Amino acid sequence: MRISSLFNQKKPVISFEIFPPNLDIPIETVYSKLSQFKDLKPDFISVTYGAGGSKKGRTVEIASKLKNDYGIESMAHFTCVGHSANEVDQMMNLMKESNLENILALRGDPPRNMPDFDYSKNAFIYAADLIKHIRKNNDFCIAAAAYAEGHIHSSRMKHDMHYLKHKVDAGVDFLITQLFFDNRIFYDFMDKCISLNINCPITPSIMPVFKEEQFKTIATLCGASIPAKLYIMIEKYGDNPDDLLQAGLEYAAEQIKDLIQNGVDGVHINTMNRPVSTKKILEYSGIR
Repeated sequence: MRISSLFNQKKPVISFEIFPPNLDIPIETVYSKLSQFKDLKPDFISVTYGAGGSKKGRTVEIASKLKNDYGIESMAHFTCVGHSANEVDQMMNLMKESNLENILALRGDPPRNMPDFDYSKNAFIYAADLIKHIRKNNDFCIAAAAYAEGHIHSSRMKHDMHYLKHKVDAGVDFLITQLFFDNRIFYDFMDKCISLNINCPITPSIMPVFKEEQFKTIATLCGASIPAKLYIMIEKYGDNPDDLLQAGLEYAAEQIKDLIQNGVDGVHINTMNRPVSTKKILEYSGIR
């Protein structure tokens, strides 16, 4: 099923994000958790893509297993970093052969060992270029990333919003935001989208605080600001991992409750491959 159809059928659409294990770790470590995620009845699950395409085969393999073996609609992330147009077409064909209908099209991060990676040498420099190529040659339901606080490499939010509009006009069916920790940021972002006539469904992405260092690393990489309430929570429970985890799940659940009360199109939960914690978030937020 095309995920765009789900947004026409219900509100909110509840989705999860999982990631492939590192290449030196058996893929079965993820497979062992898929039945637990299925029991939580998500509307779809997205599978991330490694920096520089480092886990591309596993992304499609896991997305295929979700859909074809577990009956869960899935969406494969795909980045154009480091890929030729021919390699992009090969990946699209592989997705079709795997019965996949949904793709999250991204520019992507450079390979971890290439901090000075030259994006201008890509076949597709920006996500919008990749989206146009996919739309021209395929019938996938295409999602794209949105940045409620602006992309970390963007000089001004105004420029970032106009680029987002360009992506949507290139053929995007719905948007998933980068994570944020203050819902007021998302509501302000939605007002900006309305002013630019960005009318496709927009799903906010929520990530709980699982571990202090992990959280700070991810927040820094994506440029997410940390509100005072969350900062105080981390300082209070930072020396007790179990208490911090519990507080982090409750904080995420409160975010989700507020978002749903304000009529969001969907909620995308960054599970970090933790079905037990994800279940608690659903329970605390009243979704399940």
